[in-house]
Amino acid sequence: MSKEDSMQTISRAITILKAFSREDKELSLADLHRKLGLSKSSLQRILNTLMQYGLIEKSEERKTYQLGMELYFLGNLVEMNSSLLSIAKPYMSRLNNIFNETVSLSIIDHNQRKCIGYVASHHELRSLTYIGQYSPLYAGASAKCLMAFLSDDELATLLQSIDLKPITQETIIDRQCLQQELRTIRQQGYAISNGERVIGAFSISAPIMDRFQQILATVSLMIPTVRIKESEVETYIHHVKETAAMISQQLS
Repeated sequence: MSKEDSMQTISRAITILKAFSREDKELSLADLHRKLGLSKSSLQRILNTLMQYGLIEKSEERKTYQLGMELYFLGNLVEMNSSLLSIAKPYMSRLNNIFNETVSLSIIDHNQRKCIGYVASHHELRSLTYIGQYSPLYAGASAKCLMAFLSDDELATLLQSIDLKPITQETIIDRQCLQQELRTIRQQGYAISNGERVIGAFSISAPIMDRFQQILATVSLMIPTVRIKESEVETYIHHVKETAAMISQQLS
């Protein structure tokens, strides 16, 4: 096999793995063929190799494929080796224990907000997120907080490339209003969202900074709107900012 053929096979294998998602946890050979446009013979050959290494598992009963446990073990290694995640997790758990509400960790990836870690609430009604979830950078507390603490040049470039579309009735789609909101977030050191991206979800987010005071990530407390206590909002803000500061200090 030539070098070009090897690279093409690797690229196709990665494409197959990324075809699975929260919505498509199981896919048949026909599903993958329709989704990726690869021939069934090529798919079958690559799937068999991925199965040998535990990266893909097959249900003989349903004739479907799903991601294998080996990816879970590899993911755990990534988490253990990631200073951001390993340092942030205990503080996220602490914040979760104080309020018993979902806490998430987000970064900017491909000009979007991406969730890279979370600690879930134990309430039956809770704000849902998941690792790998993407969302626009202009809606939601974590997204706006990530934008607000970018450098002026980075922010200007990003704002020019963003197409502001309404996600809910609360989404900010006026560019000047968004810029003013981002300035306010930078001044006060936190962001708040109430139904901007998900109706019925309230969130508070604060920035995690590196030793050069450049933003690395955000930590967010997410609470269903029906459970929000107006008298406790300042307490929520205090603890979220404190959590972000403690993580930042450990990373510096």
